[in-house]
Amino acid sequence: MSMTSHTRAAHLRTEVRLSDPDGFYEALIEMHRDLSEAASELVNAKLILLLANHIGDADVLREAMTLARQGVTPAVHPAAEVAQ
Repeated sequence: MSMTSHTRAAHLRTEVRLSDPDGFYEALIEMHRDLSEAASELVNAKLILLLANHIGDADVLREAMTLARQGVTPAVHPAAEVAQ
């Protein structure tokens, strides 16, 4: 059975699956060492796109984006403050 012909919907797995979560976090921090803020943001974007391509399931990715956005307050744009 090919991956494109399955009918079961995939869901985001949020339980810890890393064998060494602390080691992964250290590697993630190291990836950013000595980078400017702009370069760090670029590396993050590249990593996200590489992992999204690896996952390959748009529904799972949307679920992950929704969870990642929860509890994050949007920045107030200066023009919006003037309009109030």
